[in-house]
Amino acid sequence: MSTQTDPIRVGIVGLGTISRFHADRLRGHRATLVGGVDVVEASRDDFAVTYDAPAFASFDDLLAEGVDAVVVSTPNKYHEQYAVAALDAGVDVLCEKPLANTLESAERIAAAARDADAFCMVGFNNRFAPGAEVLRAYLDDGRLGDVTHVEANFIRRRGVPGRGGWFTRKELSGGGALIDIGVHAIDLALYFLDFPEIAEVVGRTRTEFGDRDDYTFLEMYGEDVAEVEFTVDDHATAFVRTTAGQSLALEVAWAANRPPNAELVVEGTEAGATFDRGSNDLTVHEVSDAGASHFSDTVVETRDEDTHEREQAAFLEAVRTGTPPDRNTVEQALTVQRVIDAIYRSDETGRAVQL
Repeated sequence: MSTQTDPIRVGIVGLGTISRFHADRLRGHRATLVGGVDVVEASRDDFAVTYDAPAFASFDDLLAEGVDAVVVSTPNKYHEQYAVAALDAGVDVLCEKPLANTLESAERIAAAARDADAFCMVGFNNRFAPGAEVLRAYLDDGRLGDVTHVEANFIRRRGVPGRGGWFTRKELSGGGALIDIGVHAIDLALYFLDFPEIAEVVGRTRTEFGDRDDYTFLEMYGEDVAEVEFTVDDHATAFVRTTAGQSLALEVAWAANRPPNAELVVEGTEAGATFDRGSNDLTVHEVSDAGASHFSDTVVETRDEDTHEREQAAFLEAVRTGTPPDRNTVEQALTVQRVIDAIYRSDETGRAVQL
């Protein structure tokens, strides 16, 4: 195992596209890629050639190589299997979002993290966007006053990922647009609200485009498979009320007949702000009677940063120091999962869900 001065020994579980984000960035953070794990032989072969690192079919074989940390980037259904095994072995975990495919599975991961001599951090990389960090600092300083409402959007005009792959199969993903990209909007909204206690959730999910033979798009993440299987939502709306009286309005879509939107609008008693998750643009909205009554919109400029790299740097620093991070914690991810579960349950029952 590594000492404070040695490179951190990292393994990656699930060798698909997302794993490349992590493997490509490890070299800049005093970390060594020990190897990877995947059940698909072709993925293992490609990984081994690309990164000159061993690839295993068994997670136990990776652990036997001696790792300090693992990144779990498998389909959602298998997060629990690998995250819990790593935590039980005392190995720190960076688990890609969402925490799991179901609330029950997420709760088991959180329970394992509480009992482990290791920690689990969850991959909500958008929190590491400079604009989001500036807004969070303004909120902490009281510039916006008391936050009363957040409008959270993550809407694609056409952006259904490869139909028939694991993203569009509920048994593997746990859901569609809501659990895939909606988690980012919900997480950022709760982050700006300082993760309040949730009182009630009402939601509606729809499948309008992804299962159509005439689904028209300009580009697609992944490719359609021969037999398209689409058993998930591609659109969701929800309203969340907190016990303190704050509220959150959510709209998420893989496809919609409207312009795309990645904005979070934060309303406070002293000021408001709009953060665009896609562009990292931040604008603060204020009013004043200084000199004369007026409105002002302050555009905040920041550096263009790689959010995945900054997230990974924070994770590796926590591994190196042995201090669990206070951002992107497993308990926060569990709260996000509870909101997602409540939206799906509200849609099924046609009623508001009390938490």
